[in-house]
Amino acid sequence: MTITLPPAGSVPANGPGGGGQLIYTAPMQSPTANVTRRTLLRGAAGGAALLASTGLPAWAKPVTQAAAGIRKPDSLPFPHLPVGHPSMPKIEHIVVLMMENHSFDNLLGMVPYQVPGRGHVDGLARRKGRVTNSNPGPAGQRIFATHLPSPCQLTGAPGQNWNASHISYANGRNSGFVNASGPIAMAFWDETDLPFTYSLAKHFPIGERYFCSLLGQTDPNRRYMFAGTSSGLVATNTVQSVTTPVANGTIFERLTAQGIDWGVYSEDIPSYLLIPAQANAARQHPISQFYTDTAAGKLPPFTMLDPNYTTTSEEDPQDIQVGEEFVATIVRALMKAPTWKSTALFINYDEHGGYYDHVPPPRAIAPDSIGPIPPPGDTTPLLPGTFNRYGFRVPLFVVSPWAKANYTSRIVQDHTSVTAFIERKWNLPAMTFRDANAHSMTDYFDFRRPAFMKPPKLHPAPGLDPGLARCHAYGLNPPLPGAPSVGDDLARAAGRV
Repeated sequence: MTITLPPAGSVPANGPGGGGQLIYTAPMQSPTANVTRRTLLRGAAGGAALLASTGLPAWAKPVTQAAAGIRKPDSLPFPHLPVGHPSMPKIEHIVVLMMENHSFDNLLGMVPYQVPGRGHVDGLARRKGRVTNSNPGPAGQRIFATHLPSPCQLTGAPGQNWNASHISYANGRNSGFVNASGPIAMAFWDETDLPFTYSLAKHFPIGERYFCSLLGQTDPNRRYMFAGTSSGLVATNTVQSVTTPVANGTIFERLTAQGIDWGVYSEDIPSYLLIPAQANAARQHPISQFYTDTAAGKLPPFTMLDPNYTTTSEEDPQDIQVGEEFVATIVRALMKAPTWKSTALFINYDEHGGYYDHVPPPRAIAPDSIGPIPPPGDTTPLLPGTFNRYGFRVPLFVVSPWAKANYTSRIVQDHTSVTAFIERKWNLPAMTFRDANAHSMTDYFDFRRPAFMKPPKLHPAPGLDPGLARCHAYGLNPPLPGAPSVGDDLARAAGRV
């Protein structure tokens, strides 16, 4: 797929910090179009040797349940305390906003060069003002990571399904992004595109070793946060998701069992419906009710927020500035709320969207014994892999009066770390090996003194018109608020419409 561009030179192909020319292109065929049973077997046989030859650090190699000190499913964070016992009294309201489909380098790679005091952050590499991260192209040429000239994205590219993600991973070299998805995979945005996001990074903690939970797509990654496992699912297949139960419950069921109130507020159909039997009309609200409840100080102890998955989630082919405006509105509402003093907001992204990141996904503990399950009707064999490795890095912000100012976490964490924070707060039993052993993210907080009881002044989200004009110059027409929602598919599959 190729978008027709204006004449060369009429629109700049890279902005500040760009590493070379990049056009809106994607591969002409699937990265797995020529995968055969022979290549699958060869990949499986050679994987261990190649892993060793790439010299991965110890943290990037798989772990097993045989390791000492491994907690088991249904164990408690505080075994000597009763289930439901609250800890962290300074935090009474946990809010999670999960956006979509961007890697750390894709959104935050320029933080060390554009955010004062953040030069230590592990983002993209630069030499003499030019980004030097690259992947080999089809002819062996270097395709550099490059700033895109508009805030808009292609439709369906880059690719982030199981096979594309494993090709991109390239046994720990992270050198297969262009092979999987074309040059567009090397795109990034920066402070000029996302001024509000970069102002969050200026003040609040970020995680530079926060990974999505598996090398795969949206649905299975979201299931990890809700249930500590994808139950073998590897793809965004709505019917498969809403008909595949989880073996040991969800975080919502754990909260309900202890009488802890929770609510889901959504612009679209809420993603917790990706797991069967979760629908609860009394706890499900439109996003407008979130703003009402927030202003009135009536948020429940746990709140899950869902953007509109067609227009404001930041997934392709959306204009990412529309999503940033949505995030800014959520953050400002919480900062003005009477409950701000006791709130912890986690903003993360479900998966990398196919975009380049330079840090190899590290080892992970497998959540259970379930292996990868191909989506129904998919005739392309799955590349070798299991659930003992995280996916690529994704952005993570922790916004709270008790958050450490200018802090960068270098602790390996994933979506089940957010779940582990919830479990730690209310001493809830773990669901799988993954959430039982996930780091619980307490390093982001200093409960002795609040750094942000008076919220910092954040940069406003940009007006949409200039960015849209640049999108239109490249023939890109992103869906805008009011467009038909992809959430309708989830609603139909879940029996909601």
